[in-house]
Amino acid sequence: MPTRLGSRLDTVWITKQTQPATLLILLTLLLIASIGALLTGTFDVDINALFDTAEPKHNNAWIIVVDLRLPRVLLAGLVGAILAIGGVVMQALFRNPLADPSLIGVTAGASLGASLAIVLFSATGVGIMSLTTVSIGAFAGGLAATYLVYRLAKRGGEFSVSTMLLAGIAVTALAGSVGNLMDFFADNAALRQISLWRMGGLDSANFERVAVVTGPAVVLLAAAIHHRKALNVMLLGDSQARYLGINVTRVRTGLIIAVAIAVSTSVAMGGTIAFIGLIIPHMARLLFGPSHRRLIPASALLGACLLICADTIARTILTPVELPAGIITALLGVPFFLYLLNRGAKYV
Repeated sequence: MPTRLGSRLDTVWITKQTQPATLLILLTLLLIASIGALLTGTFDVDINALFDTAEPKHNNAWIIVVDLRLPRVLLAGLVGAILAIGGVVMQALFRNPLADPSLIGVTAGASLGASLAIVLFSATGVGIMSLTTVSIGAFAGGLAATYLVYRLAKRGGEFSVSTMLLAGIAVTALAGSVGNLMDFFADNAALRQISLWRMGGLDSANFERVAVVTGPAVVLLAAAIHHRKALNVMLLGDSQARYLGINVTRVRTGLIIAVAIAVSTSVAMGGTIAFIGLIIPHMARLLFGPSHRRLIPASALLGACLLICADTIARTILTPVELPAGIITALLGVPFFLYLLNRGAKYV
């Protein structure tokens, strides 16, 4: 399909015959990364102890692998998939190769919400699925920022992509300024907590948080796959999409809502994870071309695999010190992003 995002990628497409095999390879890599993450850490795990039929749930291996590492791997996979799918959707909706979920203000709003919760309230649990006031504040902030951006971009029933881009930039800047104000008034303990949260981390993962993220992740994936043909057509432009029978306003509104809810949830659970929503769609596009039929599942697999690997590196590279996963994703993402910019005439 001749679009700005995909017209010059023909030479690097994998053939249609090999694309299913490549998806299978990605799934295999995801399984390998997950198993490696489960078996890698500060403490060595005796594999045989996991299958001890006497008291399997009370030995150290079971506690480390199942109770501690498994929810972290699951949460990393879900968050990575959400951010990657969100990036695919945003780049298609705005026809902008540099778009990601933060474009609609959701990341900045969530960061501000978390900062407000840390400064104004206690960060202890509130009894809702073991969530904290920080998580709830981040979720509410992300949705509020997205709603504000959307309302600014939609006037009189008409939606303007350029206005939404500008509104997203403005709301992001506003949220950043208010967040800096929170930093100024925060004490040392709160300031450190805010800084660590913004770096992104999955150290608080548990099965309750995995359950919270699973629902929005499934909804976003289902919505993106359901509208895959509409996304392909919308790459041509809104007027062409309307001419071909696509209800552009309804599709864009539904997908933005799905992205906002899913990304707000993921940021609330894992903090700010950089670059996945930006670079993963390009990596998948280089392998599968611009068609969203395979681009969406490929991006989900790649995003999950990347964040699982990044989180594993983050918690093992400086053992026993644990780095925030967001630092690792940025270190991995920046070189690839610079590579894309250097080859921009070919890939963008």
